[in-house]
Amino acid sequence: MRGGRWPANLATLANGLVGVGAIVYVLAGNPLWAMLLIVSGIGFDGLDGFLSRRSGLPGNAFGRAADSVSDAVTFGLAPATLLLVHTTAHSLWSPWTGVAVAVAVLYAALAIGRLIYFTLRGFRHADFLGAPTPQAALAVIALLLFVDVPGFLGTVPAAALVGAAAIAVAMVVPVPFPKIRRGAPLRPAMIGTAVAVVVAVLVLQFRPSAGTPFFLAAEAASAVAAIGIVLYYLVGPFTVPPPNPDPASGGQA
Repeated sequence: MRGGRWPANLATLANGLVGVGAIVYVLAGNPLWAMLLIVSGIGFDGLDGFLSRRSGLPGNAFGRAADSVSDAVTFGLAPATLLLVHTTAHSLWSPWTGVAVAVAVLYAALAIGRLIYFTLRGFRHADFLGAPTPQAALAVIALLLFVDVPGFLGTVPAAALVGAAAIAVAMVVPVPFPKIRRGAPLRPAMIGTAVAVVVAVLVLQFRPSAGTPFFLAAEAASAVAAIGIVLYYLVGPFTVPPPNPDPASGGQA
């Protein structure tokens, strides 16, 4: 299929639009739908890359910049908004308002900084340096399902903010993380993680009571997602092959 760049560009646009929608849903008081839109953005982000490769055209600076702008909205600003805006359990979050602002700004800034680096230099690498923003967004969602909304472990602002800060820093640490390309060892686990988040959030939209089969199913799906995220962060760096030494430099990196 060699239909030019427009199919990939449409997927990029869709990614950015669902990110805007996620922010609107958070502000409207429905963080669960926002989480679902963020996960759908991951799907559009993957589709963007697939269609770009299928076009048979070489990558260009504009495409990378447009992709990074969409990623910044969906995987940077939208998760930051989830951390900043709390229309439920307001009394528990109110004492943490200042810290929440700081962590949300930190998360958005590091996500955008990471994407700027990727646009300018990081795209040349076979794998990621620092955790990619889609996986970071998934990690934030899985964290908040347990300690914010619906709060399987209760509403615990301190845990949410400390965990989110750690996820933010992981985006810029000089540690290699694998791309979830076809044939990658963790590809099935990460696909399962995204599917589990979708299942959990869709079930929770019906507001099942605690202890009911639907609530337990959502909790189990969230646990599967959390395991997948932990697997990526702890095992992922060990699946990245070492860089090939440059013969011209005598094997020195």
